[in-house]
Amino acid sequence: MLLKENQGGLKTNQDRLKAGQAGRWYKPAHRGGRRTGHRMTRTEVAVNGLRNIAAGVIATAILLGSSALGEDYPNRPVRVVVAFPAGGGVDVPARIISQWLSQRLGQPFIVENRVGGGGNIAAEAVIRAPADGYTLLLVSTTNAINPALYPDLKFDFMRDIAPVASIYRVPLAMQVAPSFPPKDVAELIAYAKANPGKVNVASPGIGTPQFVSSALFKMMTGVNMVDVFYREAGPMLTDLISGQIQVSFENLAVSIPNIKAGKLRALAITTATRSPALPDVPTIGEFVPGFASSGWTGIGAPRGTPPEVIARLNREINAAMADPDMKARFDNLGVTLLPGSPTDFAKLIAEETEKWAKVVRFSGAKIQ
Repeated sequence: MLLKENQGGLKTNQDRLKAGQAGRWYKPAHRGGRRTGHRMTRTEVAVNGLRNIAAGVIATAILLGSSALGEDYPNRPVRVVVAFPAGGGVDVPARIISQWLSQRLGQPFIVENRVGGGGNIAAEAVIRAPADGYTLLLVSTTNAINPALYPDLKFDFMRDIAPVASIYRVPLAMQVAPSFPPKDVAELIAYAKANPGKVNVASPGIGTPQFVSSALFKMMTGVNMVDVFYREAGPMLTDLISGQIQVSFENLAVSIPNIKAGKLRALAITTATRSPALPDVPTIGEFVPGFASSGWTGIGAPRGTPPEVIARLNREINAAMADPDMKARFDNLGVTLLPGSPTDFAKLIAEETEKWAKVVRFSGAKIQ
């Protein structure tokens, strides 16, 4: 009897996975069959597809939770591929989580930095790796931006990466030199409109959270600010402090030391709520209703990774976010932790991909 029930459950999960991949609503036959008469939007297709896949992962993991693979994983080192340089704002949290997983699961989780191609080299390396749980990707905002920027990608990120767990969200600071006349966002908007084309905004380049955050600001306010791109943070910081450029959006963890030292002034932060790290700094949304932008990260795996492996990794990553010592380490980085299920992370990826596609279209940016 138990075998028949498990087989039935597995078939249901297979149907759910097929529905997700085809962009259909899944509804069991005993509840009236598949939903009809409703044409889903692109966002609904993406969210529902990822939700069905993630739900299938979770349910199948429950059915197979006692399998040998779930019990044995991992039995050798695991690679965590990061698309950014060692020591950077995204790399450091990846190493914190990898250290936790190494201690909890008894095998090394080794961070491998695969820089280049706007993050696509790292993503494709993981997508092409065996779907066995031994190659993971540090997923970030960049992965949600890239589909709109790179028309000729050889993969579909939302189709080919299985969401495992979100880790954190981090605000960006809208920062200016102390000598810059505007004292808040409203004054900046007025100043930029009175001086069209004379306010420069710095970023590391097209496709970064800094770039799309400034593009979103321009889209929602109608201001004309000129993009200036920097390959390295040092020269950008020098030019910003000296007034050669007027504005930049930067990861809050990177910005805080210069803001607290008085070298830069934070006009606002980009998330919908204020940051505990800078509680007196308003959000842009307090001046531009509906504005919200952030960087975020999580862990993904190649599509087809065993569901019990995804479930175990998700459980351990969520345990890290509940641990007081780990929470303190992340608090020091100025980030907000994002515990949740694979389904929650799938929804975040889909929503962000849709959001940034609109902003990229507005900006006119494209990378061949």
